[in-house]
Amino acid sequence: MSQTVTTRPFQDQRPGTSGLRKPVSVFQQPHYLENFVQALFDCVAKDIVGATLVLGGDGRYHNREAIQTILRIAAANKVGHVVVGRGGIYSTPAVSAAIRKRHAAGGIILSASHNPGGPEGDFGIKYNSRNGGPAPESLTERIFSRSKEIDRYFIAEPQHIDIDRPGTYRLDTLNVEVIDPVEEYAQFMQRLFDFERIREMLQEGLRISFDAMHAVTGPYAKAIFEDLLGAPQGSVHNGIPLADFGGGHPDPNLTYAAALVAQMQAPDGPDFGAASDGDGDRNMILGKQFFVTPSDSLAVLAANATRVPGYKDGIVGVARSMPTSRAVDRVAAALDIPCFETPTGWKFFGNLLDADRITLCGEESFGTGSNHVREKDGLWAVLFWLNLLAVRKQSVADIVREHWREYGRDVYTRHDYENIDATAAHGLMNALRDRFDTLIGQVHAGLSVTAADDFAYDDPIDGSRTEHQGLRILFGNEARIIFRLSGTGTQGATLRVYIERQETRDTHIDADAQVLLRSLIEAADTIAGIRKHTGRNAPDVIT
Repeated sequence: MSQTVTTRPFQDQRPGTSGLRKPVSVFQQPHYLENFVQALFDCVAKDIVGATLVLGGDGRYHNREAIQTILRIAAANKVGHVVVGRGGIYSTPAVSAAIRKRHAAGGIILSASHNPGGPEGDFGIKYNSRNGGPAPESLTERIFSRSKEIDRYFIAEPQHIDIDRPGTYRLDTLNVEVIDPVEEYAQFMQRLFDFERIREMLQEGLRISFDAMHAVTGPYAKAIFEDLLGAPQGSVHNGIPLADFGGGHPDPNLTYAAALVAQMQAPDGPDFGAASDGDGDRNMILGKQFFVTPSDSLAVLAANATRVPGYKDGIVGVARSMPTSRAVDRVAAALDIPCFETPTGWKFFGNLLDADRITLCGEESFGTGSNHVREKDGLWAVLFWLNLLAVRKQSVADIVREHWREYGRDVYTRHDYENIDATAAHGLMNALRDRFDTLIGQVHAGLSVTAADDFAYDDPIDGSRTEHQGLRILFGNEARIIFRLSGTGTQGATLRVYIERQETRDTHIDADAQVLLRSLIEAADTIAGIRKHTGRNAPDVIT
């Protein structure tokens, strides 16, 4: 039996680039989650009645309770079948793959990605559409509009579903199927990569270290790297998903994966290191005493794609988010394939993937993926690199340095100023935007400003236009400085400053990025007045 519950709307339920993210305490308010899920179901009602949905999350605090609530609302809204990951654990790329494999109407992912977890941390929810990718902006805006006027939701009577035990359960007329998502994903990866060759490389002595950060990829990584590929037990660290991520910050970068970085810097450290984030869609790649920027990783994978079974016939095109370095552009030019520049947010790659205009895509924020799913995929990227190491029989550092010598190096860094006052952050952006005309021709760091704009994207598939995606200061084809406010945090604002310069001199090609970019880093503060507007003397995170 289901009931209709009278409610009042909340005015703060607009999804960002990756769904609705708020502190756990916000989601724990009476009716808050229920309102949003009902608003979602109201907007996709024609698609979900009698249909299949996929449901799961990254295991963060409130994940289990939210799943039980969503199942009850799904039953009351006449959904036919819901596939749930065992224990509520389901990585974002695995959900995307499951939607596509089952021809499901969509999927609900409970995650705040790389944001901290626990009772004082964040929670999130997003909807992925029939193609397996994040809901387009047109749908998320409809959900937001509906959430501001909703006055009721439908929910079945309480009935606990044992999500820890695989099997099929009944909730009113709804079939709930609890599955082991790890096995299904591992089988999928074996169709894309040469597991036998990787296994042989590991047996020959190549040592790997993977930091799951007590997040969703732990069970996947242990099953794939240790059980299937034969890496020694203990190669996967922090492999048990915890509701608070063990008190850590599940963001795979040089700051928050410091223990892995230190291990890889040691003289006797492993040959290959990697980490993934809260929901398993991001990745960080490390060699012995060597960090691979996400921008370089995308470019290297594109240049070497035909060496991997799943891409042996070549790639049709590539895409990168606007703040991502132009390293992959140079590979695309050499391969004579298209390269698309999109706004930040994986959903912008979806149309290009569905139209078969691109095969590989990536973002500087540690996200890489391909046409195998419609999400970025952390473990996929790690397996791609391992397959590449097995084929080329070179170290990570040698592969990247060889790439730089062939294509040039786009020296790149990102400086994050986290939790700054939102008014000050918007003031900085508005002031810089107002000065665009006066910047042209100015010389900074020995380079002349040739253009300044607020990036806008015209989708070549559906013709939609997306504006105000970041402020770009261009120094011809040689360098760029980009300023952007992030939409993934829940407290204050995060200012991201992206700085890039092409380097072709072999004597400088392997130097530290912060050293090579020092003059442009100083120019970024001069141009935008970062200290003046934010009061910050240094960024919180440098990658």
